[in-house]
Amino acid sequence: MDEKFTKRFESFHNSLDSLAEAKDRDMSDSFVLSGTSAKFSITFDLAWKTMKDILIQRYAMTGFVTGSPREVLRTAYKAELISDDIWMEMLRVRNQLAHDYDGNIVKEYCQKIVHEYIDTLYEYLSRAQRIVMEQTE
Repeated sequence: MDEKFTKRFESFHNSLDSLAEAKDRDMSDSFVLSGTSAKFSITFDLAWKTMKDILIQRYAMTGFVTGSPREVLRTAYKAELISDDIWMEMLRVRNQLAHDYDGNIVKEYCQKIVHEYIDTLYEYLSRAQRIVMEQTE
């Protein structure tokens, strides 16, 4: 894997660890909700971009027409890099959060972010780390 991937992957890992801090925070605090929303969006974006890097560099898969998150997730699923439809749900939530000007959407999805999405992101992190280690051996 190249240096750009390594930096992006480290940023993803650090962002995920920072997002996971939300598990220990007061989710009734609007500032915490706002931070959780922003950090989830950043972490999700870094996750799908590292998936794209892995698909291209490790599996030589380049069939993404536009390289959109949806296409990358579909290809990652086919390559068994991710394991179920929760990723499409997370993409939909991330897209909705981009237009959450009054904080209602993050309130609706906060518990899912904290109790499901973070774990899903860590599962991907573990799988990706194994792939990266295999690549360097």
